[in-house]
Amino acid sequence: MAFVHKNMLGLENASADDIHFILDTAKSFKEISTRSVKKVPTLRGKTIVMAFWEPSTRTKLSFEMAAKRLSADTYAIGASGSSVVKGETLLDSIRNLEAMGIDLVVMRHKQSGAPHFLAQHIDAPIINAGDGFHEHPTQALLDMMTILEHKKTIEGLTVTLVGDIAHSRVALSNIIGLSKLGAQVRLCGPFTMIPRFIERLGPNVTVYPKLEDAIRDTDVVMMLRIQKERMAKHLFPSNREYAMTFGLNAKNVRLTKPGAIIMHPGPINRGVEMTPDVADGERSVILEQVNNGVAVRMALIYLLMGGGK
Repeated sequence: MAFVHKNMLGLENASADDIHFILDTAKSFKEISTRSVKKVPTLRGKTIVMAFWEPSTRTKLSFEMAAKRLSADTYAIGASGSSVVKGETLLDSIRNLEAMGIDLVVMRHKQSGAPHFLAQHIDAPIINAGDGFHEHPTQALLDMMTILEHKKTIEGLTVTLVGDIAHSRVALSNIIGLSKLGAQVRLCGPFTMIPRFIERLGPNVTVYPKLEDAIRDTDVVMMLRIQKERMAKHLFPSNREYAMTFGLNAKNVRLTKPGAIIMHPGPINRGVEMTPDVADGERSVILEQVNNGVAVRMALIYLLMGGGK
C-alpha cells in the first residue's frame, strides 16, 4: 500500500492499515541502529526543523537521531531562543523558516491543536511531537511496536493504562491506536484524573476505579506519569497515598497475566507510579520503548518525505 498522508498530526485520522504500514516500515529501519555506522543516505540534502515550544528530552533527541540516521540536516528552535520572545507569532516563525527551504517540521507545543493550525498554512509536512492535552502519536506508535514485538498481535489483547489519563496525550493516542488494532483498553486512576465520557471513545474502552481490578489478567500494563505541571490544582492528596492506591509494585503486579509486560512513556516518578524493582524488573520493556522510538520516527520521517509513494 502507499502512505498517502501529508502530515502525522494524530492517530484519529489514521486507519489500522496506516498504523501497520508505519510499524512495518519502522521494523525495517530498526536494523540500522545496530550497525557500526548508524546512517543511510536516504534523505541527504533534506532539511528538518525541530520546533519544540515545550521542554523535551527523549522525544526531541529521538527525532534528531532519527533524522540524522537518514542523513537529513536538522535545526532546532524553541520559544526561548527564537523571535517568539520578541512577539513573533508561531505562524510567522515557521513561515520564515519555510521561506528558507525546509522540508519537514517536527513540532511540540503546549497548546492543543497548534500543529493542526500550522498544517493549514504551510506546505511542508508536519509531525506532531505532542500538543497540549491532545495527542502524542509517535509515542503511541512506538508503544504499539513494542507490544507487537512481545505479543505478535494487538488484536484481542487487554491493555491497561493507569494514572493521569486526563492530562496525558500519550493516553489519548494509545486509546485511539490500540482500539483501532482490536485491543480491549482498560483505564484506571484517581476519579479526578479520569475525563468525563472517556468511555465514549469506543466500545473497547472501560474505566476501572480500582487498580487491582484493572490489572487483573491483563496482557500489558502502561503506567502514566503524574503531570503536575499541567494541573491547575492538586488532584490527589499526596504522592504517598497515590503510590499506595494506584502504584504498581511487586505484589499487585502478580495479578497480571503470566508474561504480561510493563510499560511507561517516561520520565518515571519512581516510588510513585511504580516501585524501582518493577521499573527495572524482567517484565519491564521501558528501555525497549525508547529504542523503538528512533525506528518509528525514522519511518514516519521517511514516509512523509516521499518514501511512502
